[in-house]
Amino acid sequence: MPNFTDVAEFILLGLTCRQELRVLFFVVFLIVYSITLVGNIGMIILIRVSPQLQSPMYFFLSHLSFVDVWFSSNVTPKMLENLISKTKTISYVGCLVQCYFFIALVHVEVYILAVMAFDRYMAICNPLLYSSKMSRTVCVRLISVPYVYGFSVSLICTLWTYGLYFCGNFEINHFYCADPPLIKIACGGVHIKEYTMIVIAGINFTYSLSVVLVSYTLIVVAVLRMRSAEGRRKAFSTCGSHLTAVSMFYGTLIFMYLRRPTEESVEQGKMVAVFYTTVIPMLNPMIYSLRNKDVKEAVNKAIAKGNLGR
Repeated sequence: MPNFTDVAEFILLGLTCRQELRVLFFVVFLIVYSITLVGNIGMIILIRVSPQLQSPMYFFLSHLSFVDVWFSSNVTPKMLENLISKTKTISYVGCLVQCYFFIALVHVEVYILAVMAFDRYMAICNPLLYSSKMSRTVCVRLISVPYVYGFSVSLICTLWTYGLYFCGNFEINHFYCADPPLIKIACGGVHIKEYTMIVIAGINFTYSLSVVLVSYTLIVVAVLRMRSAEGRRKAFSTCGSHLTAVSMFYGTLIFMYLRRPTEESVEQGKMVAVFYTTVIPMLNPMIYSLRNKDVKEAVNKAIAKGNLGR
């Protein structure tokens, strides 16, 4: 029988053990995290104060930015601390809390992306009914479901993580507490956690991605039927930013969670995790603003208003 031991804390091995690279990574990720906070919080404020951005699409986008702020903040500060600290530990409770919020926010984000795809379908395929079908009440209900569902599913998944037992190896080959590396070092309760992780991730990613794919299939059909070239261009431009964000987020998560944890997959997943925990939250505001005429105009008006206030 395995000799189970009580866990007080884990050691996060991080991205690298080389001192010169740790300093470089600290500077790079500190800049990325700062840009993430400024970009997403700025997007939230801009949507709230700009009259031309008071539509369902921007309402959902503000929630995507809100989730990105917390998603990045759940991981990056601890990663930055460990890059410059000699002791790279995280308490057992802190590890479970980080797992809980990570799983919750991942589920919230994938379903917000699905809701945003549905919103684009309603706007392009049912423009005459869009205002009535996507009322403020409906939007609030649609955005509430990802939060309630995400945090509920995460509670169940974290309880399964709590069911893992360890036999003396407390070194997590990652820069935050993630299920695959935890499963890799556990010596008890592994099978139920491993299979439930794959099944739950598979069900939720498949369902939410199906909503996105069906919505955009119907959008493409509707756009191709448009007689106006300008109408087609405008429809595709409003969808291009969202498709870019969906492709990056889903692609990296599927690579991370829809396969069995092995030494090789955990090491590869660590590199991929850098992308979806730090880079994507930074890029989302840029993706949605650089290719969006309404957001550009709102930014220019806010800048002009600020200059006049001086």
